[in-house]
Amino acid sequence: MVETALAFVVATAAGLVPLINIEVYLLGAAALDGDGALVAMAVAAAAGQTLGKIPYYYVGYGTITAPWLRRKAATPGRWTERTARWRAKAEERPAWGAGLLALSSFASVPPFMVVAVLAGVLRMNIALFCAVTFVTRTARFLVLVLAPGWAMDVLPL
Repeated sequence: MVETALAFVVATAAGLVPLINIEVYLLGAAALDGDGALVAMAVAAAAGQTLGKIPYYYVGYGTITAPWLRRKAATPGRWTERTARWRAKAEERPAWGAGLLALSSFASVPPFMVVAVLAGVLRMNIALFCAVTFVTRTARFLVLVLAPGWAMDVLPL
């Protein structure tokens, strides 16, 4: 139970501060804990990461102001043009935005923090943002914590 709560706290902090790596924490926990706790820790970490990325969403949405983002948005150039193209594409095909979010949340390509801001810029529904983030982060963390055990079962030692 303590491990699960700690995974939530570390994941929330990692969602807010890019220098903290929840994956390293979960791999360390996977080496020390049994399989029962790992699933709960992965789900708690996904909830924490979702909570930690919501402020980035609101920075993009404009509710939370960030001076660097305001400067970028006010400066005509490639960034503004790309945002306008992405917004148009997301408005035409909402599944495109959710798919990009899912890919980024699961694989971190493109970087998830950037896509969280972009989701706010594109005015993605916050419930959709949270649902996609939680589901794909849960899948990512489950693969991460369970893969070492699966590999040990398959590999001859």
